This record gives sequence, C-alpha cells and structure tokens, in this order.
Amino acid sequence: MAFTPRLVRTRRPGGGELIRLGHPLLDAYMDLVTARARPNTVIATAFDLKVFFTVIDKDPDEVTVTDVLAFIKAQREPRRGAKVVRIEDGEQGLSARTIKRRLATIAGLYEYLIIRGDTAVERNPVPRGLAMRRPGQRAVRGVPLIRAPRTLPRVIDPDQVDTFVAALRTRRDRAMVHAMLLGGLRRCEVLGLRLGDIRPGERRLFIAEGKGGHQRIVPVSQRFFTTLASYLAVERPESAVDDHVFVVLKGPRRGQPLSSAGLDEIVAGARGRAGIEHLTCHQLRHTCFTRLREAGMALEATQAQAGHRSIESTRIYLHLATDWLAGEYRRACEAIDAQSLAGDL
Repeated sequence: MAFTPRLVRTRRPGGGELIRLGHPLLDAYMDLVTARARPNTVIATAFDLKVFFTVIDKDPDEVTVTDVLAFIKAQREPRRGAKVVRIEDGEQGLSARTIKRRLATIAGLYEYLIIRGDTAVERNPVPRGLAMRRPGQRAVRGVPLIRAPRTLPRVIDPDQVDTFVAALRTRRDRAMVHAMLLGGLRRCEVLGLRLGDIRPGERRLFIAEGKGGHQRIVPVSQRFFTTLASYLAVERPESAVDDHVFVVLKGPRRGQPLSSAGLDEIVAGARGRAGIEHLTCHQLRHTCFTRLREAGMALEATQAQAGHRSIESTRIYLHLATDWLAGEYRRACEAIDAQSLAGDL
C-alpha cells in the first residue's frame, strides 16, 4: 500500500528537532539518523527519502531494483528544458553528486530495514554497481551506478578577497569571514564556536562541532583574533542568551545564535556590494587551504587544519596550488635538461 510522504518538523519537548515522514518505518529510521548525525544531515536524509517515495509511489517493502533504476532516470530528466545543460558536467537533470547522495540515503534506509529483521525487506534494492563479466570469470561489480565527476573547487582571487572583506559591514561579519578565510573553518564550525572555545593566548580555536562529530584544535592568524576581540568588546550584546560567539545583533532575535541562513545572507549581501558574481562560505575555506599550500604548508598539516579524515580529500589543494605544480614541473625539467647536457658531454 502506497503512502504520501510529508516532511513534518516539530520541536522535541526536551529541545532539539523531530522530523517525521508519515510512515512508521521511515520515522523509525529518522530517529536512528537523528541520534547519530548532525542536524543538516538529518534534514538532507529526510528530504531525500521524501523525494524518493514521492517519485516511487510504493510502500518501502514493495520497492524493487527496477523502481530504483526508474528513480535514477527520473532524476536525470531535464529540469530547465531539453536544450539546457550545465557547463561543468554537461548534464540536464540533477547533478550526479546529488543523485549519488540520494541513492546512498535510500541504501542506508534499506540496510536498516534488513538489520531490523521484522519487516518484509530481505535485500537492498539499491545496486552497488553494474556487473562486468570477463571471459572465463564470474561477474563482478566494477562500474559505479552513478559516476560523479571529480571537479576542482573554485577559489577567490586576492583582489576579490580584499574587495569582499571591505564590503562587510560589521566586526562580527569580518571575524566570521576571517575564521573561514584564515583558519579554514566550515560554516557550521564558525556558527558552533562558543566563548570557551577561544584560546587567544595560543592563537588557537577548539572545534567542538566538526564534521562527523570530530573535534580538533587549529591555529588561526592573529588578524582573526584582533577582529574577534573588537567584535566581542563593541558589538556582541551583553544580553546574549547563551555562550555562542556569533549572535544576532539587531531585531527580535538579538542576542540569539546566528543561523546558517543568516550567515549566508551576510555573505550574499557583501558579495553583491563587492560586485562579485559567485562566492560562498565554502569557497572561503577552499581559498584558505589553497593559499596555505602555495606558501609551502605540508599536505599532512593541511589535512589536520581542514579536519579531513582522509588525506585524499586534501589532495585537491595540490592541484589548486598552481605555484606548487609549476615549481615541481620546473625542477623536473631542469633535472631532465641537466641529464641531457651530461649525455652530450
């Protein structure tokens, strides 16, 4: 029996948010996700499930591999007309990364339902990949179901950085941008900072709410601490409701923690005033690590600063740091030329 998924968000009696989709199995899975994941992940998971069961109008225990393949096809349908494609990957529908994430969400749901053992679900309908068969060998799953292109993130030119920072209107805003631009903090890490996490004597920050729940301590430039001290002394309301560092400065929410939407609005406003076409919080983070790599910071140190669990995530900054690549190429060419000259002698 099919159901109509509805994403309903309510407040828990003891604090926090409760998300419901209107089906007991999905709601039980959301309880599990809520207990182990960050709020943004919980919301993304709920939305992915809502989209899937809206497109595939079936009860969870009735979904088949054919339904999953049909869902992929529906997600790849043109969104803005048959002749409109994205330049970065040439696709017409949703990006491969988005589809891949939604499939991972669906696969996670069905792994949970299988482990429960009290449902009609016996196998995961999301294929791990496409099977390949070589002559004389058994079939192996060697081709990913969705290929996500590995693209390099965009970084901001130094001149644009100066223009953007100059367009920020408050000390608070400059301190938040400096945390991302000079310390490489994620947006959620900036907003999650508390007064006790600030270590000005050491010029370090304690990141208590890192991605995946991982904590770390990172050094940050003195410029950040100077701007932060000015904000705390002049702008931060004394009536702030808790110890979050960055709070709302005006209006009915004055003194309450600044939200992700609030920070995005600040960045968008400064970007518009600076005349910059595209700039995001994550670009500030990418710019930080690119500049650190260009200045010679070791890849392992960059990994620790970024809070990456895998160094593979950090290797993109090798490609972004063009001075490093050019220098390595130049040294290699000089060595080749020296060998050639020695051979001529």
